[in-house]
Amino acid sequence: MRLMAMTRILIADDSPPVRQGIRNLLKAHADWEVCGEAVDGPDAIAKTRQLAPDVIVMDYVMPTMDGIEAARKISSVAPTTSILLFSMYMDSQLATLARHAGISAVLSKSNAGQVVKGIEAMLRGETFRASQI
Repeated sequence: MRLMAMTRILIADDSPPVRQGIRNLLKAHADWEVCGEAVDGPDAIAKTRQLAPDVIVMDYVMPTMDGIEAARKISSVAPTTSILLFSMYMDSQLATLARHAGISAVLSKSNAGQVVKGIEAMLRGETFRASQI
């Protein structure tokens, strides 16, 4: 019997309560594991290099470097890592910037319950847009 590999997820958000909330949503998925947490863009890049996550759930507004710039850098060092941009500040312009930065999914924090569906779509190779734009 072949065992399925766990999907490794990195959470990048400067807010500890938001990271914990995302962690709680993801732990219901038996074949997913949160492999790490990052507090800003540079930390997300470093943790991506160190932990090799399959998926990153990343905030847009973070100190030092925003999620779009971090995604550009992550896409160059880890092109197979899927990124879901998770932000309070979602609009069509940000969604377009995200797409050009290599982000596979965008989700407004007001739709936090959709984060699992967004990750599932990305893992199937689909684009996911569930933001209130």
